[in-house]
Amino acid sequence: MSRNAPLSRERSDIATARKVLAEVWPGQAPEKSVELLKALHILTREGGLNSDSRRKLKQVLHLVQLLRPAIDGLLADKPEPVIADLGTGKSYLGFLLYDLVIGPAGRGSIAGVEVRRELVEKAQKLAAECGFSRMSFVAGEIAGTVLPGGHADMVTALHACDTATDDAIRFALRHEAKVIALIPCCQAEVATLLGHSKSAIDQLWRHPMHKREFGAHVTNVLRGLVLEAHGYKVRVTEFTGLEHSLKNELILATRHQQSNPVARRQLDKLIEQIGVRPGLLDAVPGF
Repeated sequence: MSRNAPLSRERSDIATARKVLAEVWPGQAPEKSVELLKALHILTREGGLNSDSRRKLKQVLHLVQLLRPAIDGLLADKPEPVIADLGTGKSYLGFLLYDLVIGPAGRGSIAGVEVRRELVEKAQKLAAECGFSRMSFVAGEIAGTVLPGGHADMVTALHACDTATDDAIRFALRHEAKVIALIPCCQAEVATLLGHSKSAIDQLWRHPMHKREFGAHVTNVLRGLVLEAHGYKVRVTEFTGLEHSLKNELILATRHQQSNPVARRQLDKLIEQIGVRPGLLDAVPGF
């Protein structure tokens, strides 16, 4: 093998990473993000990019692109909008949001919430190394965390598992978020409850596979109705293609009013028909 082969491969992989960035973020100068991608281990130190990393990168950058109009709206309305990123994990979304949107804007901040303290410490260290001075992290459960000031303008939760997405909704309501972006992951609570339900339509989930799929669908329908009952306008759309993730549903909500009685009645009726009461209903006053 030629001595120049590793160098050629490194240049090729970095060029591929830049091409992926350019595909989903047209007009952005992607070169500046390469070192960050290495620090996040999406790229290797040598600039390598495997198929799994490429998939993750495309997912997160596509989500950044989807959130950009809402963030621009917040920046137009407020001098220092706060974005809360919940269940951050390795903080891919938070770092790329800062690098591509909040950093260039010169204002606004991102607060990450993650229960695993070791990941919080690593993220804090990386933010300091990158000079991301308006990026902070909190170690704690989503359900019990309150940000300094008790307010967030946007709440994001990427692939929060099962009821963690419901905790994200409660967090958003508690912090009076204007915008909520949720991409749910695995969902078991409602499917379990359906197993004990004897409603008029229980043939829809008689088989275990149907119970799992129907339970996941109903979970997200209920989440949308709960948000609408709180005055949010909800849009549900495909986040990314199934070739990148089987969990590809984006729930994007923007608050327009304090409450919506029509949505509340629809929620009441649906709960009565399917005969289950998931824990998220405790976020609805008087339910």
